[in-house]
Amino acid sequence: MKLKLVNKSKHETPNYTTLGSSGMDIRANIMNTIILKAGERVSVPTGLFLEIPFGFEIQIRPRSGLAIKNGITVLNTPGTIDADYRGEIGIILINHSDMTFLIKDGVRIAQLVLTRVEKIEWDCVDSLTVTERGAGGFGSTGII
Repeated sequence: MKLKLVNKSKHETPNYTTLGSSGMDIRANIMNTIILKAGERVSVPTGLFLEIPFGFEIQIRPRSGLAIKNGITVLNTPGTIDADYRGEIGIILINHSDMTFLIKDGVRIAQLVLTRVEKIEWDCVDSLTVTERGAGGFGSTGII
């Protein structure tokens, strides 16, 4: 599927790293290094603008290597970019480590995944179908 992309960054267009990749890495597009202290969060510009077809969204997800090595993740995971949004993609990162992390220009900060979106039509009823689990919530299945 082809999507329209305006790349105002200094970096290459996002692409799939391997044949089996689900997401494309996206990079910070910043003038100055961002100092992200422990527990802090920041919105990092990417210089990317997309036109997403209706019926789809782009999900912004963390990079596993950045999370395990540095404790850096996307705060609102997965972040959703709606089909009618035309502004610059910004990535909200949070530092869950106890160390300061430097976000430098061009560093891969997240990945984007194109996802189909189904629209809901509500069927308002007085009761729901009974299941074995019923209203059992968190931990109710006993599976660890």
